[in-house]
Amino acid sequence: MSDITSHPSAAAGAAPVLNRPSRVLLASLIGTTIEFFDFYVYATAAVLVFPALFFPGEDPTTALLASFATFSIAFFARPLGAVVFGHFGDRIGRKTTLVAALLTMGISTVIIGFLPTYAQIGVWAPALLALCRFGQGFGLGGEWGGAVLIATENAPEGKRSWYGMFPQLGAPVGLFLSSGLFLVLLTFMTREDLLAWGWRIPFLGSIVLIVIGLWVRLSLAETPAFQKAIDKEERVSVPFVEVFRNHKRSLFLGTFVALATFVLFYIGSAYLLSYNVKVLQMSLPEALEVQLVGAVVFGLFIPFAGKIADRWGRRNLLILVTVLIGVFSFFLDTLLGGSLSGVFTFVVLGMALMGVTYGIIGAALAAPFPTRVRYTGASLAFNFAGIVGASLAPYIATWLQATYGMSYVGYYMLAASVITLLCVLASGKDEV
Repeated sequence: MSDITSHPSAAAGAAPVLNRPSRVLLASLIGTTIEFFDFYVYATAAVLVFPALFFPGEDPTTALLASFATFSIAFFARPLGAVVFGHFGDRIGRKTTLVAALLTMGISTVIIGFLPTYAQIGVWAPALLALCRFGQGFGLGGEWGGAVLIATENAPEGKRSWYGMFPQLGAPVGLFLSSGLFLVLLTFMTREDLLAWGWRIPFLGSIVLIVIGLWVRLSLAETPAFQKAIDKEERVSVPFVEVFRNHKRSLFLGTFVALATFVLFYIGSAYLLSYNVKVLQMSLPEALEVQLVGAVVFGLFIPFAGKIADRWGRRNLLILVTVLIGVFSFFLDTLLGGSLSGVFTFVVLGMALMGVTYGIIGAALAAPFPTRVRYTGASLAFNFAGIVGASLAPYIATWLQATYGMSYVGYYMLAASVITLLCVLASGKDEV
């Protein structure tokens, strides 16, 4: 199944063009920042404005659950994006594919900013919103894996975890920017103006970020690892088939190695935002301030994880942080019992753990796959984990809390951490 297409550099015997480390790290960071900004703008709007604008009804909880249901659509679209973009990323290159993924995500986000609401076109409004959310997920499904590979395949020996954490930093930066922008809007406009037109600003503003991201990424050369695969004629015709034929174990373990990471994050972000507003009766600015604190802590611990992992080993650090997530789950009922200090303690501790596990998960998921299918394999593992761990996490946590109480949300997180721990232990030291 090897591709026999030659490449000019191979024929000429030229050395591959090396990217400057600063350019590599900036390109991997800024792309995921844009993608996650777009993604979290939707998550914030799904709590603050979409229930009223796209899912109006007498029962606020039902409207919120419907809004979370459209939120989950993106996670089911992400594996499809991983397959499509992964195919081209493993066939024609990381750089070109990343540009296409960025455009797909960006265009879907900007269109949301122009959508009419339920009051204007009825049921077509949530249908179009769901379609755009699908586009967001499709684009992000191809973005993440490529960004991680741009970083790790350019990394010097012994620094793969450090380089691999840079695209991961895009998540807290994107979360901070999206929450901060909504906080600014709420500060300088009334709730009525936000619902009337202000909510569109973050989606339309994504245009500026897209232009910056394209400019940075188009300046990159292909990664040395992929160039070697071209020169040695190691590319495969259908990477998706190769992954499922020869790397099923790595795909399965990778999916559940990332499970606790996703459950923790979406309980600590999208779900917590809705819980603070709907149950604890925080004002919208207060709830967003909590989220901003979480984003800062999250971001601070990602570089820490990258440094420690290169010294201790990713597997050892993953085992430790997964055990700590399991321990942390027993304190959810106490911390989220109603006090503001408890909420902030939950955010600080939860997002610190999140920073550690998320900071190394990119390099861990890419490690077991060979270069010829690494884009597809790592992307599929990450996005399958998104389905089982993130897509329904806000929905499940909302339902569990409303039906059985907050302690059951903790049991949900505990179950995820146990599954992740078993899969990390089942992985060899070279598989994460």
